[in-house]
Amino acid sequence: MNSADLMAMTSKRLKKELKQLEKSDDNTIYLRPIAVGELLRWNALLRGPPGSPYDGGVYGISVNVDSTYPMSPPNIRFVTKIFHPNVNYNTGEICLDILKKEWSPAWSLISACRAVLSLMDDPEASSPLNCDAGNMIRAGDMDAFNAMARMYNGENAMVWEFPTTPPKKNT
Repeated sequence: MNSADLMAMTSKRLKKELKQLEKSDDNTIYLRPIAVGELLRWNALLRGPPGSPYDGGVYGISVNVDSTYPMSPPNIRFVTKIFHPNVNYNTGEICLDILKKEWSPAWSLISACRAVLSLMDDPEASSPLNCDAGNMIRAGDMDAFNAMARMYNGENAMVWEFPTTPPKKNT
């Protein structure tokens, strides 16, 4: 398959996903392309999971795909600084198997965002990108981890507002 065919396939898939998003009433994830006609670069806002140390925060993430999507995973990174064992605090890189070797074309951008939300609610400390956060959890010091995560939540994730009105159609 040549690059034009790949890009056409990717574009068709992303337009379909966008249509589904425009019909969605999901109030935990807001996901849209960064600009009209720009389907390879998306921004998302994630509400911190209730009951987690991220509760009340709104986290910005960037979602970038290339012409091999959906055969290859999107590149998803946190824009908002977050204290989490599976997120590099400086770069926003996320350690999540479905964003790497466990990716399947059955996944969509919204399902990848849901997986990130799930990871926020249930961190995996065995292979941390943030060793401080991982060490707190592995040592069983959830009070310290939760306190640090809540502190960073207050400093970094309370600046975004979650959209309350539907956006204009983007295609």
